[in-house]
Amino acid sequence: MPKPRNLNPAYRFVAGVVRPTVRAMIKRDWAGHEHFPKEGGFLLCPNHISYVDVFGLALFAFDSGREPYFLGKESVFRLPGAGRILKRAGMIPVNRESGQAAKAFGAAVEAVRAGKSVVIYPEGTLTRDPDMWPMTGKTGAARVALQTRCPVIPVAQWGAHEILARYAKKPKFFPRKTTHLRAGPPVELADLYDEPLSAPVLKAATERIMAAITLELEVIRGEKAPPVRFDSRTKGVPRIGKYDPSKVQDLTERQGPNSEETQE
Repeated sequence: MPKPRNLNPAYRFVAGVVRPTVRAMIKRDWAGHEHFPKEGGFLLCPNHISYVDVFGLALFAFDSGREPYFLGKESVFRLPGAGRILKRAGMIPVNRESGQAAKAFGAAVEAVRAGKSVVIYPEGTLTRDPDMWPMTGKTGAARVALQTRCPVIPVAQWGAHEILARYAKKPKFFPRKTTHLRAGPPVELADLYDEPLSAPVLKAATERIMAAITLELEVIRGEKAPPVRFDSRTKGVPRIGKYDPSKVQDLTERQGPNSEETQE
């Protein structure tokens, strides 16, 4: 595999620790590196199934020859020692569900324009879908993509949830689990570049990104995704944080499809 170039000391330290550790802990079934741009900035947009899927994704991207720079929740960057290193390595904190998130996406735009590979999880959190299919996405990735006109590479991943299930606290490393990652061709967004960044345009771009991720996941899982994407807002599920799947409610049945709560 080609090696990423021009790493700063903090990133080189993180990679030196994470790469051999992850390689030793997981088996790998990977495909699609040919879709990664050789030069220039771009977005990697994966689905999110486990708190530990970031490690397999990081190795998958790094081994393509393009080191990844992640947007991650702000609380991770407050961890003693580790948070400081991540910031120095160039990772980007996001204060979710707040006005501060706009600053993070501004930093992501700058990173893409500087030629970096930036990772944004479009769902913004672990999927709430009962069968762990990609749910509706947030518009941050679409906004960055349309502002920079950069390639958006969809990435599907599966298997990390067998190491650490959603919201579980104890990982199960042994026997070694196989992580499946598959990158697809760039999402077609060129027809939206000259459109204003309105809610309908961002929603359309986001749905294209989520559909591309889902398509690659269908290949990995060998089955079709549900025809309707899971939406936290219409299922009575909080957008972030833990939740009890047994208490999911379908608000669209109670309120009707034109209810204000179900709209963008």
